[in-house]
Amino acid sequence: MADPDGVAEKSVPAAKLLSEIAYERILEGLFDKKVPAGAFVSQSELVKLLDIPVAPLRDALHVLEAEGVLTIHPRSGIQFIKPDLELTRSTYQFRSIIERAAVRVYAEMGDEAEVARILDRHNALIDVIARDGLTPEAQAEMEAMERMLHGAVIDILKNPLIASSYRRMANYLRLLRLERKITAPLALRTLREHVDILAACRRRDPDAAEAALNRHFQAALQRNLGFF
Repeated sequence: MADPDGVAEKSVPAAKLLSEIAYERILEGLFDKKVPAGAFVSQSELVKLLDIPVAPLRDALHVLEAEGVLTIHPRSGIQFIKPDLELTRSTYQFRSIIERAAVRVYAEMGDEAEVARILDRHNALIDVIARDGLTPEAQAEMEAMERMLHGAVIDILKNPLIASSYRRMANYLRLLRLERKITAPLALRTLREHVDILAACRRRDPDAAEAALNRHFQAALQRNLGFF
């Protein structure tokens, strides 16, 4: 006879894995626009659309509701968040509070080789976009640079609570960018703002790094507000 305790120990990780997969698929469906931002859908529609079993889907939906990505209306359906002015302001306010403190630490203690590597990739991408325009490959590299720079700044704090909160906030950022059209001039402007931050970090100048980050966020906020 199977040991009930043994069975329970094996089933918990499996259930957890399925709910995590469901969580990722829901977000992927939202970011890939299979599920439009602001959409109101039923649970059964999500099961068919994203090929997710009902039980882990429910678990993932409750997590995403707690994170503010959607609202569950009992016996009615699931409504996904639609980016608006308030979400934009709140997201950038959160980023500013966390990253302005983090970038000072990064400027003082960040790995010199890492800073140089990220800076070199930014400069190389600027040259490519200036020469060839914003190709799909360049846009993918730009998104990688966004994650690389801001991820390095957050990681320097070595705080799992901040890292976890920042990952959730990153979902809001991706939502904000869904309807945003990126042009070569906008891409170059963003990358050069990044370069200013990195150059200050390379000089070990926390005041300049914080000021450059603040300018970057103010400019990014205005760019995003322009879409509403």
